[in-house]
Amino acid sequence: MERANWNQLRDMSYVRQNFPNSGNWSKAEIAQPQGRLLLSRLELPCIQHYIESFPNITRRHVGFSYYSYGVGDCLLTHDDTDQGHPVGGRPAPRRRIALVSYFHEKWECDWGGELMIYAAAGESEDGRADLAITHCIAPKPGSLVMFTVPRFHRVCRVDQTAGDHKRLSIAGWFMTEHA
Repeated sequence: MERANWNQLRDMSYVRQNFPNSGNWSKAEIAQPQGRLLLSRLELPCIQHYIESFPNITRRHVGFSYYSYGVGDCLLTHDDTDQGHPVGGRPAPRRRIALVSYFHEKWECDWGGELMIYAAAGESEDGRADLAITHCIAPKPGSLVMFTVPRFHRVCRVDQTAGDHKRLSIAGWFMTEHA
């Protein structure tokens, strides 16, 4: 992670537009050797069966990045459906499974940074989904979280009590393209 080329949110205009008021968290692309190591740990038949259950698949993709959240950083509620980018003139791959694994060495519960996962509980008057929290997941060092997409979720703001500690993770998606 230390040798990665880190970009801060303020320098990623395409992301910043989708997530205003989210602090200035950082992102770096994961190198192929580290990506292969992560994938080797995820060779679970249930993932392959789920991905292959979608009809007319023409291509499969994975995409993972490093993320670093410091004091004041968060990620607002979203469902991962509209953040993809076209590949080689083809439509953006569809995200199917989201994954996050935590790599910081220490994390206290008062430091925030929880992953909140929601379920739709109806529709509000303005047409937006009315959401109910189904899971509040602490960023426990070494843990792994996976969930299907689309699913509304957010990363809670890292509290000032975290001091210089960073919420470090690898996150990304298993994706498919279709005919």
